[in-house]
Amino acid sequence: MSKEEIVEDKETVEERKEETVEAAPKPKKPTEEEKPEEEIEIVEERAYTVNLREAWKAPRKHRAPRAIRVLKEFVKRNMKVESVIVSNEINEEVWSRSIEKPPRKLKIRAVKDKEGNVIIYPPTKT
Repeated sequence: MSKEEIVEDKETVEERKEETVEAAPKPKKPTEEEKPEEEIEIVEERAYTVNLREAWKAPRKHRAPRAIRVLKEFVKRNMKVESVIVSNEINEEVWSRSIEKPPRKLKIRAVKDKEGNVIIYPPTKT
């Protein structure tokens, strides 16, 4: 192969790459109707460190569910509400070391919306 043929081959490869980039579908921008997350109107927001020592008094195979109950009771008592929702992130953090070894302490952020529900999130990093 001569140098001219090699240069031509490289040019055709580059042209093919450009064609594939142009042919790739562009992602659609979500419209207002398609947004899955809805904004929560925050009435009150507090940060707590919850000690989960009560969960460790339970038998080994009941500790993580008990830790969730202790967490909900703590938030109900301190935020003076009836309904508490635990976010997936907090749930995964409690269950991260399986049912037998929940964390001893847990930092949370409790957010109360205008309907009186409290949602427990992990703390924001500042």
